[in-house]
Amino acid sequence: MFESPDELARLIDEFYPYRNRFETIRRLPTLGRPAQDVLDELTWMAEAEDEQGHRGQVSGSLYHGGAEHYAVLHQAFAAFAHANVLQRDMYPSATKFEAEIVAMTTGMLHGDAAPDVCGVLTGGGSESLITQVLTYRDHARQERGVTDPELIVPETAHCALDKAGHYFGVRIVRAPLSDDLSVDVGWVADHVSRNTIALFGSAGSYPHGVIDPIAELGEIAQRHGIGLHVDGCLGGFILPWAARLGYDVPDFDFVVPGVTSISADTHKYGYGLKGASVLLYRTRELRRHQYFATGDWQGGLYISPGMAGSRSGGLIASTWAAMVTLGEDGYLAAAREILAAADRIRTGVEATDGLRLLGRSPFLVAFASTDDDLDIFCVNDELIARGWRLNGLQRPAGLRFCVALPNAAPGVTDRFVADLAASVSAARGRVPGSARSGALYGLAGSGAAGAGQLQDLLATALDAFYEPAP
Repeated sequence: MFESPDELARLIDEFYPYRNRFETIRRLPTLGRPAQDVLDELTWMAEAEDEQGHRGQVSGSLYHGGAEHYAVLHQAFAAFAHANVLQRDMYPSATKFEAEIVAMTTGMLHGDAAPDVCGVLTGGGSESLITQVLTYRDHARQERGVTDPELIVPETAHCALDKAGHYFGVRIVRAPLSDDLSVDVGWVADHVSRNTIALFGSAGSYPHGVIDPIAELGEIAQRHGIGLHVDGCLGGFILPWAARLGYDVPDFDFVVPGVTSISADTHKYGYGLKGASVLLYRTRELRRHQYFATGDWQGGLYISPGMAGSRSGGLIASTWAAMVTLGEDGYLAAAREILAAADRIRTGVEATDGLRLLGRSPFLVAFASTDDDLDIFCVNDELIARGWRLNGLQRPAGLRFCVALPNAAPGVTDRFVADLAASVSAARGRVPGSARSGALYGLAGSGAAGAGQLQDLLATALDAFYEPAP
């Protein structure tokens, strides 16, 4: 798998960059360390890891970046960090915070078009998507007797759905794409069956930021009496403001009659802390299919809205604080800056010989190579060398720049466009297939592998996350 011992050592250093600076702890210390020493070590790591993001050279990940904004969120988190919101008699503040987060999100996504809209707060986008698969499975089982459930999703739909299918025994049917990289609605219409528990569309998709034709999917869902989930985990908190600013944003939320649930991440363009997401339902009856309750446990009555049990009140309080301190004017101002930065980057990509855009999105720029002798991952290698962290894509191979507030800082987009042109020029002198970077989600600079090595590589990477540095 590795060409030389040096290559292995390099990879180990990438996974464990602190192994030569700080002690690797392999067992509980006999004596506890001084608190200030521990805090100094944590501060050093935090500042080192945030540096690239604060320079505006990272795609997504750090969506706000403002020191004053984060200071407020950290104080809100600290006030409730110790609180376990499972115990509502002790911490009724969580009911205020969660209910108001859901209400504010409902208002943003045209919940007034469906007056029974309700929701929950989850631990992030993946949990929202996994939860809605469980909800639709159980709803279809109870209401229609479906025992071999299927969910029809676009090829670009987030892979958390595959995880949900694996967990809950739901077959994930992936629909092909149209030329604009949105889902092929005709194909979807032709493949609905009695086992279809729901349809799925993105607003926008993770790879390209494309909004699927939600209105057309909604018509299909209504015709067959099934649900339609809209994954707004990425775009849910910026697309409403983009529409207000005059960008071309098709209807994607509860204003579309066939939409029965929506997920939107507060920890992305909601500018809250990781990880939190809002999952909304058109009706309370549908939401109840995600609840769990038992009355015969020796420990007493137990109720839970979702998969999590104990949850920290800190994250809920800080999410509420993010939304109420920003308000509509804050979200509009942030969207204005982000969308203008994305426009500048998109123009730069279009002006760079050898590149083509993948889809159209107001806030995300995805692109690929037009030339056989220009390896897009070699371009990525060159961008990495210049300090940039984009996300790799596959089928087709490409790069993705999810634009956030740090990328809108003065001079950042001009620097990126110049570095992109230089990186394309440098990559033309490299042999296609020689890139060190690839399309491994969450590790933008990681090496690519052949198909035969892929499963072992991914499992080995996960193993490494939970083992001390060698």
